[in-house]
Amino acid sequence: MIWTLQAEPQSAPLPFGVTVRRLEPGDTDALHDLGSDASWISASWGGPLGLASSGHGWAAVSRKGRILAVACTYFRGSRYGDVAVFTVPNHRRHRLGLACVTALCADITARGRVPSWNCSVLNRASHLLAWTAGFRLAREYVHYAGGESGLPEAAQRVSTSARVDRCTPMTLGVHPPQRAARPPYSRTPDEPVPEPTS
Repeated sequence: MIWTLQAEPQSAPLPFGVTVRRLEPGDTDALHDLGSDASWISASWGGPLGLASSGHGWAAVSRKGRILAVACTYFRGSRYGDVAVFTVPNHRRHRLGLACVTALCADITARGRVPSWNCSVLNRASHLLAWTAGFRLAREYVHYAGGESGLPEAAQRVSTSARVDRCTPMTLGVHPPQRAARPPYSRTPDEPVPEPTS
């Protein structure tokens, strides 16, 4: 699913002692301290030093200098800047990721690009964060994967691809596009789930 920024984000008040700021080279160790579960977020920049030095990352930082959430341009093209975000597990649901995404989107827009969001149809948490940040569904697609991914183990866990022995379509875009002004997957419990289409 591909989402683009089309609406204003919801507010994201920060807890006391937390600031959102652009990453700097001095944040390299703090990015590394996020651990292997977060290594994917700096992978497209060549690692923590590349991301911290890129000027394309924003973080929610505690008074002690610990990164609690980070958002960055994961892929950058001539028209779009694809957003990635990671929040430390015990700091989720405090809108720290939303605050970082909001700052990053303002930066991407100031650079003359359109912020975009790419995620699996199965990733409900990502859909909700995207919606809250002002992203709306632009289009859906089918992702194909073949053979071993060659990605580090942490990246495989968040990847939409699975190990397959032959090329197989991964049905990531099986739901009709969102047309109603409501968050994705906010159906009532008795409302049926749409059947996949081919």
